[in-house]
Order: sequence, then structure tokens, then C-alpha cells
Amino acid sequence: MSINWFPGHMVSARKKAAEAMEWVDVVIEVLDARLPEASSNPMIKELRLHRQRPCLKILNKADLADPAVTQAWLNFYNGQKDVKAVALSCKKAGDVAKIPGLCQALAPHRGTNLKPLRMMIMGIPNVGKSTLMNALLKRRVAAVGDQPAVTKNQQRLELNDQMSIIDTPGLLWPKIEHESDGYMLAVSHAIGSNAVIDEEVAAFLGEILLARYPALLAARYACTVAGLDGVGLIEAVAKRRGFRLKGGDPDLEQAAITLLKDYRTGTLGRISLETPETRQAMLGKQAHATAARCEALPESGGTPCPGQ
Repeated sequence: MSINWFPGHMVSARKKAAEAMEWVDVVIEVLDARLPEASSNPMIKELRLHRQRPCLKILNKADLADPAVTQAWLNFYNGQKDVKAVALSCKKAGDVAKIPGLCQALAPHRGTNLKPLRMMIMGIPNVGKSTLMNALLKRRVAAVGDQPAVTKNQQRLELNDQMSIIDTPGLLWPKIEHESDGYMLAVSHAIGSNAVIDEEVAAFLGEILLARYPALLAARYACTVAGLDGVGLIEAVAKRRGFRLKGGDPDLEQAAITLLKDYRTGTLGRISLETPETRQAMLGKQAHATAARCEALPESGGTPCPGQ
């Protein structure tokens, strides 16, 4: 299943973000700590690199992610040029209070009355940008909700006399290149539910959980998970919870929704959907498949791949 979800307001939001990038000093990119690369919009990187802007990557919802995996991601990002990465929860005031100082360190030439530090919050839908904005300003200035694309307009506000900040709508990209990224975004509710089939998304989640966190599944649903696949896990959840349709068949949709909700709320435990190693393996596998297709194209009369 190919997942693409690109509401119309995102086109104008990207244009406005590109215009604002000209005068911004630091980009604050909010990521989901459970899927940092899958939740990183390549357009944001393109925009900030074009203007040569440093980036503070915030791995939000760190309290829901596997701490060992999160540390691996921090090591990965902090090895990149002009990037500082931190893991935190935007719902914790103490965590949020560290952010202005971290931005200041990335742009030490700014942050005075004459030259205020100008920051812009960016990220995909439903990763916590509005929660962060409200916490930084210590008042409600942005709508917050457990649905993607709640914020639809860009706004600029003064943090204090030395700092200003822009909040932007969640930005996805028109075509999600990697199928697994689309699934991970759907699992974490960054994509609207009208664009996905819950059973398929839950089956994808189930495969990851069975491979990496089987003990959490067994503890939560009080069932034996050995030998199950993603679909089998959904069936097992339906059986254990008594989810039945009128004819007596298992209600797989209700079971799928239950599994997704338990993951999203952290009820299952602290879970990460990708690691730097699994990410690299996925990219390598896809590159190999693309190369194989490219080699076959000229022989079949197709259009050669770029560079040929």
C-alpha cells in the first residue's frame, strides 16, 4: 500500500516557510523520537541548507521511545555539521526551558536587543510543534490536538526582547519515497486516518513489535506471540479482547485500532520503530533494488536511470 497525504494548505505553507527562512537564524526541527528519520521532512533539510542555517533537532516524545535507541539517534545526529540534537518531552517545562539556550549556542552572534535571535519551529504534522510553541511562550498561542494538520497558518511571536520565534504548519512532502516511512508515519498518526487502512497499518506495526518487543506484547495482551505475524497478532488481540462481529468472526478493525492506540499512548511500553542500523539497512536494500532495475531498463527499451 502506498501512503501519500498532502493537504492543500501544505503547498502555501512550504512557500511561506521558504520565504521566512531568509531571515531565520536557527531552525528548530521537531521529530518523533520513535521514528526520527521517517519523521524528518527532506524539504526542511533542503530549505535550511539552501540558506545555510543551523538546526536544533528535537527528538520529542522521548518518554515514549526506547531510551537505548534514542541515544543511538542522538549520536547519529550530533555527528552532523551544524546540527545539535536533544531528546525531550515538549510537555515537560524543564525540558522546554533548555531550548532557547541550545539555539543561542548555534547562533552565538545573535540574541541581543539589537540583534534578536530568530528561530523557526518546523516539522511534520502531529509531532508536537504547537505544544512546544505554547510551552516556550508559557501561554496558549497554538491549537493542540491528537490529529495531524491542526495548525494551518504560520505565525511569528516574541519570546522576549532578545528572541523571536515562528511556528509553522506541519509539512509533509508530496510523495513519500520509502513505503516503510509511510507506514511508520501512519502508525504514529502523522498521516490522516482517511488516507490509510487501519488493519494494514497495524499489521505493519505488529511485525516490528514481534521482531523487537515480543515481551511487551505478551505482557499487554496475555497471549503467546511466538510464531505470529502481523495479521496473526491482530487476530490474537481480537480474540483476547473479545472483539467479534455479528456473525462471530473476529473484529480485526477494532483490534487494529486497539493495537495502534496502545502504541501511540505508550501503554505498550517504550518503543522505537527504527534505529540507525535498520534505517541504513532499508536504504541499502532499496538502493540495491533500484540499481537492479536500472541495469534491466536499457535491455528492455526503457528510459535509462539518472547518470546513465
